[in-house]
Amino acid sequence: MPRTPALRGLLALVAAAVLAAGCTSEGGGDSADRSATPSTSAPSPSTSGSTPSPSAPASAAPGTVPPAWLGTRVLPVGPDGYGAVRPTPRELRHRRFTLPDPVAALPGRGFASRVVAPAPARVLARSTWGPRCPVAADDLAWVRVAFRGFDGARHTGELLVNRTAADDLVGVFRDLWRARFPFERIAVTTRAELDAAPTGDGNDTGAFVCRPITGGTSYSEHAYGLAIDINPFQNPYVRGDLVLPELASAYADRAWVRPGMITPDGPVVRAFARIGWAWGGAWSTRKDYQHFSASGR
Repeated sequence: MPRTPALRGLLALVAAAVLAAGCTSEGGGDSADRSATPSTSAPSPSTSGSTPSPSAPASAAPGTVPPAWLGTRVLPVGPDGYGAVRPTPRELRHRRFTLPDPVAALPGRGFASRVVAPAPARVLARSTWGPRCPVAADDLAWVRVAFRGFDGARHTGELLVNRTAADDLVGVFRDLWRARFPFERIAVTTRAELDAAPTGDGNDTGAFVCRPITGGTSYSEHAYGLAIDINPFQNPYVRGDLVLPELASAYADRAWVRPGMITPDGPVVRAFARIGWAWGGAWSTRKDYQHFSASGR
């Protein structure tokens, strides 16, 4: 479960070079890599980051439009390095908005994917990868997938994953497309986001992050590209009084099932179980409801 970053600037999506090679699944053609500067990456519940957005219209139901302060309110940091856990703001207790996509849309109307292995240098350059990471650059794949947003529309996201798991993970996201499971945003975590101060409200779905395990010093499974965090705000990490993201306490109540939440008998657990990945929500001493990994750690 990676650290979720704070994001203080408005999201700027910039079209980049058209990709010339890749693997195709359920769709033809290729898409441009559109870098977010910085993106709202959230494979990590410890801090958070979200794209600040315009104020919600007065008529909008709470949770359907991102609040203007999203990603901008830095929390005080405690001795453990995490932000102070605070009650979930009213606007986020039933969170169901979708943020801008980090990459250009894949062609088509249904599910589509692209796998490029090894991942392009330009994608690695905006990620947390470095020569000291425990996985070689050539062992990472850049995966783009279509997904359904909380707005019901078709969106496109991106992941860095271990190339040995890329095809299996495409199958997982195909299953979740068919199950109509919603995501807020799927994006690659940047170094700036990883190092940012905690705001406790990030929610990006993501995979590769070169960092230690939460509360430890050994490398996380995310550092190998063999773990994914799904909608971290709706599916927080909970250990005693610690909740990550720090504003997600309302989602520690797993009896109140809202869109984007992972349930033991739901489509997300089934999709990952099909490829042999285990769920952190089944751990006994702590609960990492967002986390799936090949090793079960």
